[in-house]
Amino acid sequence: MSTMEEMLVSRYGVLLTLADCAALLNRSADGLRILLYKDLEISYKLRAAKVKIGKRILFKANELARILDEA
Repeated sequence: MSTMEEMLVSRYGVLLTLADCAALLNRSADGLRILLYKDLEISYKLRAAKVKIGKRILFKANELARILDEA
């Protein structure tokens, strides 16, 4: 488990809400929602980390940590 992953899990838990992920990336929730549907490399990576439970959009902390470590 990387340092970034440990920090994310301790602060947000194993799944982050759309609002938590947006705050982490310094974006608004609507801006992140729009970014998810664009044809960009970061969009593909974020969609891979996305989990939909009912109507909720959640993001896996371990995948977000990997994305942030690569950046």
